[in-house]
Amino acid sequence: MKTKLSPQQQTELLLLLKSRFEQNMSRHKELKWEAIENKLKANPPKLSSLFEMEKTGGEPDVVGYDKKTDAFIFFDCSPESPNGRRSFCYDEAALNSRKENKPQNSAVHFTTSIGIEILTETEYRELQKLGKFDLKTSSWVSTPENIRKLGGAIFCDRRYDTVFVYHNGAESYYAARGVRGSLRV
Repeated sequence: MKTKLSPQQQTELLLLLKSRFEQNMSRHKELKWEAIENKLKANPPKLSSLFEMEKTGGEPDVVGYDKKTDAFIFFDCSPESPNGRRSFCYDEAALNSRKENKPQNSAVHFTTSIGIEILTETEYRELQKLGKFDLKTSSWVSTPENIRKLGGAIFCDRRYDTVFVYHNGAESYYAARGVRGSLRV
């Protein structure tokens, strides 16, 4: 599902990411764009994943740097759950269990297909420290295996200036629930 980017698409995406980076310095105070750009240029598949994140409304931005792995961390930073990734059930097993009214896709399948990871609950809480996200929507988060084995999945949102974690059947899907992802470059 990932797109092979033309040189022009790469340039346009890098300019967009640089602009977002500069407009949101509070998300990455001690990082320099030049180092990030060099890593991105050296890794076209990751740039392709960021393109897909952007194309589906995620507004990816750098939120950190992992010194151990020498990787910059991008999260979807759109104010609400990415519009192009809503109305998905949790995973393929959930999608296959639906006999009728199947959603178009699952959160796990979609994120895997574009080369990103679903945010964990911990990452979701870290994102919320950078701003106020999902005030009207919610986002699936990576579900622990013991919950998934019992047919459930978890999602988060922010209401009343508090981050909430909820559960639902993994096969459920709603117009206001999407999936946020992370990418390490």
